[in-house]
Amino acid sequence: MSRRSHREGKARAGSKVTKERVGLVVLGALLAASLIVIYRVSFENFWTNRRLQTLKEETEALKRNCSDKPSPVCDEAWERHGEKCYYFSTFKSSWDIGRRFCKEFGADLVKIDSEEEQRFLLNKVKDIMTEEEDKFWIGLTDSKTEGKWVLQFWWNDSKPIEPDNWPGEDPDGEDCVRMGELGPVTKLNRWLDKSCKVAQRSICEKPAKRRQ
Repeated sequence: MSRRSHREGKARAGSKVTKERVGLVVLGALLAASLIVIYRVSFENFWTNRRLQTLKEETEALKRNCSDKPSPVCDEAWERHGEKCYYFSTFKSSWDIGRRFCKEFGADLVKIDSEEEQRFLLNKVKDIMTEEEDKFWIGLTDSKTEGKWVLQFWWNDSKPIEPDNWPGEDPDGEDCVRMGELGPVTKLNRWLDKSCKVAQRSICEKPAKRRQ
């Protein structure tokens, strides 16, 4: 073999070795990059799972706390709304007798504290009423001081009030207040004065109890 041929053979062999080395370097770099990606993904998955587990544990703890809190309950035949229990009498009586009836159950004639409670009661009595005069006594009277309405409180206290939703008509000796009307509830200012001696149904109210 001539020297020229020998040199060409060595050059080809060297070129082959160089290509193999380059290929190995590239392969190594790709492998390293793949390992880095795999590590990062695994690391992120690990912390994601940890966060999910923490959230799950916190959610379960909240559920336990909520379930441990006693729920408000009412006696049989009483209806619960929020933290209060209501009884809608089936018989008619004067305002005083209706109030005494409520007190026998540790209750009193309803004291309406909010527009939301007023709406609830109007919708409830509307479904119970059988005729237009089938109304209900509530805990509002001006019998102590004629012309000045007094709201009866739970602890037998009293406080003068000037209801914002009052029609402003002269009571004309009608000292007690009733509520209720048939048909859709379109107005909330529907408290109606009436003689306390007239027989009407009553709405009793007391706080809801906590289930142990």
